[in-house]
Amino acid sequence: MDIPKFSRKWPVQAAVSAAMVWLSSGCSPVTVLNAMVPDNGYQRITDITYGTAERQKLDVYLASTRDQSNPPSTIIFFYGGSWESGNKNDYKFVAEAFTAEGFDVVIPDYRVFPQVTFPTFIEDGARVVAWAKQHLAAYGASDDRLFVAGHSAGAHIAALLTLDASYLKQVDLSPTVFNGMIGLAGPYDFLPLKSETLKTIFGPEDQRWRSQPIHYADAGKPPMLLLVGEDDLTVLPKNSHNLAAKIRQKGGNVQLESFDDYGHVAMVAKLAKPLRGEGQLLIVIKDFVSRH
Repeated sequence: MDIPKFSRKWPVQAAVSAAMVWLSSGCSPVTVLNAMVPDNGYQRITDITYGTAERQKLDVYLASTRDQSNPPSTIIFFYGGSWESGNKNDYKFVAEAFTAEGFDVVIPDYRVFPQVTFPTFIEDGARVVAWAKQHLAAYGASDDRLFVAGHSAGAHIAALLTLDASYLKQVDLSPTVFNGMIGLAGPYDFLPLKSETLKTIFGPEDQRWRSQPIHYADAGKPPMLLLVGEDDLTVLPKNSHNLAAKIRQKGGNVQLESFDDYGHVAMVAKLAKPLRGEGQLLIVIKDFVSRH
């Protein structure tokens, strides 16, 4: 399966005013989108190091409405970018969506191709989780009610951290550290590869099965919420449907939610306040976190 790079074009549903700004200023759509997202309702602590590499940094967003004696759940969110690109600063709109619902948020950068190949970006994810367990309490955030989430390639990282215990074992943890996993438009079952770049990223053909979250589906893993846009032409919906079916077959805990008119980018862009509409995507996520 071919997985193109994360599109830089936002859906046609974007506000007309934003489109005018893009045309007149040359700003990227995500820059304009974040400019329309409220700066209140959370406290942001930026560029906290969790390793020695330049991209091993993360931001913490603390919800303003909180009970200090009973911190809210924390969501660790990994962005997408075909394992080749991405920047945590572009995802303020995701943090605002979650903090507005009363959750704390961690958004990390992680190393990508061509600097690294699989499984290094998953190992960076495990380091982020280890940092969260060791340091969140110092920020007044919870390390006991921890969720891992991601969009596209970030959902792949979140899924492998949840399903393949070997990564967290490297940092003396296990997937039981998570109350749940939230995957938006994730690639979980995407072999065979056609892209030469992806073939390089995921290594020799006889070892690529190790990169497939569906291979590790089993009972006894944390609950998983798989969110899929049925109009997704970038990461085909079968990825989420196949993983959900495999987890159910194995007796695991999975919730699959489909969005008929959503494409790949909409599966994260619809979290942004200017594009949220009735907020169906955020409502499902809030309900899942609240229940677990």
